[in-house]
Amino acid sequence: MMADSDGPFPNSSENANQYDRRDAISDGIIDLLKPTVEEIDDRVKTVRESQVELRQQIDSLAGDLLIISSSQTISVDLESYVKKLNNSRRRVMLVNNILQNVQERLTKLYNNVSRETARRKVLLDPPGAGRLK
Repeated sequence: MMADSDGPFPNSSENANQYDRRDAISDGIIDLLKPTVEEIDDRVKTVRESQVELRQQIDSLAGDLLIISSSQTISVDLESYVKKLNNSRRRVMLVNNILQNVQERLTKLYNNVSRETARRKVLLDPPGAGRLK
């Protein structure tokens, strides 16, 4: 029969220390990743809002150019400018879609990191560890 001190975890104090170290590492990783993911997410939101505002301004400008063009007695070819604005609008929408996908992926990553941290904490916390602290 083995004595308590002959196993890989000789006593409950050392076992608790090992779990505390693992918790500290897990918490450190989360603390390291969480602010970065949140900052990227906030910046993506800001850029998306700017993209929406830019798209609205492009739409407004294109409408104004059409009104000016139709009200001119002298024929001024503004159609090429309207086409350029529409192309710009299309690109803004494409970038907005890409940013939306990035934001969704960041949200999934953040959720996965949080879920994995919670899962690891449950696995690493020995029964009754809360009472030892």
